[in-house]
Amino acid sequence: MNSSDTPTVYGTEDILRSLCNSVTKVLSIATQNQIHYSGMVQRISKTCLKPDIGCFVLFDGGFSGLVVINFSASAAMELYSSYMLHMGMDKDGLATTHTSDEVGNVMGELMNQIVGDFTGKVARELQTHITQNQPKMLALNKQVMLSVDTNLDKPESRRVTFYTGSNNIFYLELAMDRTEFIKMNDFEADEAPDPDELLAQVNGQPKKAADQPASNDHDDLLNALGM
Repeated sequence: MNSSDTPTVYGTEDILRSLCNSVTKVLSIATQNQIHYSGMVQRISKTCLKPDIGCFVLFDGGFSGLVVINFSASAAMELYSSYMLHMGMDKDGLATTHTSDEVGNVMGELMNQIVGDFTGKVARELQTHITQNQPKMLALNKQVMLSVDTNLDKPESRRVTFYTGSNNIFYLELAMDRTEFIKMNDFEADEAPDPDELLAQVNGQPKKAADQPASNDHDDLLNALGM
C-alpha cells in the first residue's frame, strides 16, 4: 500500500451498524415483518435495563462490550406473537402477557440468534473473534444499571431506536471500548450464511426454548454481571 493511500478504518459506529443490521435481519426473517431502525444514533453515558423487558449479552475477545435491548411490552408481544404464528402456532395457544416465561424464552432465543449473526460478521469482516454469554431476558418493573464486567480504557456507549412492523418501539444499547480496525491487506470476506439457513436455525428453536426449565432470573443476572 502506498503511503498516499488512505487505509480503510472501521470504528465504533461501523460495528454498531453491523449489530443493528443483525437485529433487523434476524427479527425480520423470524417474524416476517419489516423491522427498521433510526438513521440517528445517540451517544449515552451509561447502559441500563429498562421496563418492560430487558435483555443483555456480554461479549469478549478481539474487543469487549455489552449489548442491551429494551422492549416495551407491546413491542415484545408483537415480535413474540408474529414469530410464533409464523411458526404455525395457533393464536389461542399464545401467551397473553409479556411476563410469561414462554415470551422471555422465545425473545431470549431470538437475541441469541442476533448476537450469533453479529459475531459471525465480526469474524468475516474484521477478521477477529469474539465470544458471547447466554442472553439474559428479564421482565422488569424498574430500571437496572449495567456496566461491562471488564476493564475498558475508553468506554463508548450508543443507543439506537428500532421500530417493529406495527411501529412499536424498542431500543438497542451498545457499550464497548473505543477501538478502530485498520485494513492493512486486501482480503475477501467469507460468504455470509444464506438467509434460508438462518431461518431454519431460528425455526428449529422455539420448542427447545419453551421447554427450558425456568431459572432464577435474579441469580442469572448477578452471575452474568460477575457479582
